[in-house]
Amino acid sequence: MNTASSAWEDLVTTALLGTERRTPPGSVPGREAPVALLDAAAVETVRRRAGLRPARAAERPEPASEDPRPHLPAAAARRLALLLADRPGAGAGRSRGTAPDLMELLPQWLARANTRGFAAPPEMLPALLDAARGRTDLRPAALTFAGPRAMWLARLNPDWRFALRAAPGGGAAVPDPEDTEKVRELWQEGLFAERVALLAAIRARVPAAARELLSTTWSTERAEDRLMFLDSLRTGLGPDDEPFLEQALTDRSRNVRATAAELLSALPGSALAGRMAVRAGACVTVDRMREIPTIAVEAPHECDPSMERDGVVTKAPAGRGERSWWFGQLVEAAPLGTWPGRLGGRTPQEILALPVADDWQGELHAAWCRAAVRQRDAEWARALLGTPSAPEAGGPGAVSLAERAKLLGTLGSAERAEWVAGFIAAHGLSEAFQLLGVCAVPWAEPLGRAVVDALNIARDAGSYPWSFSGVMGLAERCLDPGEASRLDGLMAVPDEPEDASPGAGGYWAEAFQRLVTTLRLRAAMAKELETP
Repeated sequence: MNTASSAWEDLVTTALLGTERRTPPGSVPGREAPVALLDAAAVETVRRRAGLRPARAAERPEPASEDPRPHLPAAAARRLALLLADRPGAGAGRSRGTAPDLMELLPQWLARANTRGFAAPPEMLPALLDAARGRTDLRPAALTFAGPRAMWLARLNPDWRFALRAAPGGGAAVPDPEDTEKVRELWQEGLFAERVALLAAIRARVPAAARELLSTTWSTERAEDRLMFLDSLRTGLGPDDEPFLEQALTDRSRNVRATAAELLSALPGSALAGRMAVRAGACVTVDRMREIPTIAVEAPHECDPSMERDGVVTKAPAGRGERSWWFGQLVEAAPLGTWPGRLGGRTPQEILALPVADDWQGELHAAWCRAAVRQRDAEWARALLGTPSAPEAGGPGAVSLAERAKLLGTLGSAERAEWVAGFIAAHGLSEAFQLLGVCAVPWAEPLGRAVVDALNIARDAGSYPWSFSGVMGLAERCLDPGEASRLDGLMAVPDEPEDASPGAGGYWAEAFQRLVTTLRLRAAMAKELETP
């Protein structure tokens, strides 16, 4: 390190430690030490700048590639500028009152703009990249909207390098899957991100070609890369993938083996699913000797090598018994179509209604929940969810909101919304937040009305609105904008009952005013993007 660099580093170190712990060079301890430090830093700054030697100008970068997509309508471009100006650090931070949270509407605006296929205005790219830098959830939509010019800018500004990592292949163009020579060259010589992007692009168009490409280098790939590549086979997973996945069951990496087993168990006709059906079926029977037919469970007594090869994890987590741990994995991986024939021809609803002996019901039903999610089986999901008005709305096997949300994800959007609307009508909003998050946007009419009705009930009860701020925020983003006119009557300050929280009525009026304003703004945003 040269003398100038060393002197500057000494000053920086002193500043970080503080002058009470380290005296600046050439000064004495005391009240004047901080001033001496600043003086020394000023002198050193001038010295460093004066010491720079003239250099030849750097080559101008190549121009960014053209973006062929159509320009934004003028009104939509103005709206985007307002949304970006509202981000943290760009002048926002005021008390919102009844004003919409514009930054929370940006993801929805970007999604709609991408659906319409518009290009981002070049002058707004820096602000858009800054917004995406601060919020990882914005990045996929923001980078899609920003297009190739964002990649060009990201290569010039270190603050935006995240775009090169977030965009598959760092923004590199993926060759046409039919251009076998370029595909082979990029697969063998490309960077890891480029190879992941290539495999994903081919898998989306020609699943068999992606699998064949992966097989050409599978044995020479690193374990962590094999895991990432194998995960890409989830797209378009089908019976033709079974031989490759069966081979992966013997992989050196435990994580690769587990992923291969999970994918095979999602194929109900696979040989692994058949083996799991035999194992799980041997553990579960109907005991007809009892007065009421009862499911009897005999969990496995060991995890043999064949089970381990098929993805059963031997070591149980802390607090779990080994036998119940192995049993749950077997049932989760067995095709759900196994059970009606195994358990007397009963339907899923009838099976779940049977009592289970020896306190095995929770373990068995929880495993069936995981199987329904993995196999995307809507019939079993309905049976496990039960009716939304059931006590605690837990259904036979859904013991947590997270499990219910996953089961709901297997249903169609309309059925999902109807179930959650019934849940809210029966149980209110206190536990509905996580379930609302899996419903399609904008919310279907029955769901939107159920949310508004529940908020109105809470308002009339005199509760503080911030107890429902999470749901109110979701409603601002997810409620159908057409519902705004129905909410006009809720914007007035209500008469407060005697036992109401002081001032709650005013807060509720403000919250509903913000909701209505936001809904009308969303309607305007949508119209602006539709107008040429």
